[in-house]
Amino acid sequence: MQKPIYLPVVAGLALCATGAMAETPVLQVLTYDSFVSEWGPGPAIEAAFEAECACDLEFVGSSDGAALLARLQLEGPRTEFDVVLGLDTNLTAAARETGLFAPHGVTADLDLPIAWTDPDFLPFDWGYFAFVGNADDTVATSIRDLADSDLKIVIQDPRSSTPGLGLLMWVKDAYPGEAADLWAALADNIVTVTPGWSEAYGMFLDGEADAVLSYTTSPAYHLIAEEDASKVAWSFDEGHYMQVEVAGKVAGTDQSELADQFMAFIVSEGFQSVIPTTNWMYPAVTPEAGLPEGFETLMTPTASLLKSPEDAAAIRDEALEEWRNALSQ
Repeated sequence: MQKPIYLPVVAGLALCATGAMAETPVLQVLTYDSFVSEWGPGPAIEAAFEAECACDLEFVGSSDGAALLARLQLEGPRTEFDVVLGLDTNLTAAARETGLFAPHGVTADLDLPIAWTDPDFLPFDWGYFAFVGNADDTVATSIRDLADSDLKIVIQDPRSSTPGLGLLMWVKDAYPGEAADLWAALADNIVTVTPGWSEAYGMFLDGEADAVLSYTTSPAYHLIAEEDASKVAWSFDEGHYMQVEVAGKVAGTDQSELADQFMAFIVSEGFQSVIPTTNWMYPAVTPEAGLPEGFETLMTPTASLLKSPEDAAAIRDEALEEWRNALSQ
């Protein structure tokens, strides 16, 4: 007599569970691959946000930062993403032109070296590009010094990677009118150009180059996570180009309230406290405990370089052409 009663009860419970699962809202966030890696900030941020949102936060990795914009431009209004996380100020003007982004509506006291007034894109971290090498090896003291040396470097493709594009802006900003000549001189220093940051940094760690295009904060990873002080960021006389990474709400999202909740969460302790020791960048809002021990040892640039989003967009095609011409010789 038990069996006929038991099965309908189980079936009913299963249907209830299925219905509950179906009602759980899903927020899809497009970002770059390293953000969602097991050692990146994605897993911890996903757990923290899901603990307060009663939702399923789904990060979708897509190559490196600059590739995010290309994907959005291809998908257009058909995109299924609710939030995009991982563009930077070299890309925000072009991203805005797509018409795919809505104002984020977040008010926060940001800890950035620059004033921030962009209504569409919200910063989540920042840093400075730098070449990272081994502490006991020969170092370059400027981009020109690097070009005149025999040092071998690995860089990233500016068409798919924000560090790669940042290097183009760095050269254009530090050496106006001389960028084409500098790229011609740098060409024989470049071992290879990788699609993204992870591949390039891995090649450097494997000893395939003297240095890699990365960040002034990269040595903090080795110092804090590995207790290894052998990696250093080279300090360049002309200064270092800044990167501010941002997130944007997709205007066509069907999870508008949830997207707003996530955008506000970005500048909260639950998100920002994760950034220094997972994304190894400076947080946009300093966590309550401050920066981790070891960050105080990092190289501080002698000068900060940064083009406005509009200026970066205006010179991007010219900078890409100079880079392509030099490396194709």
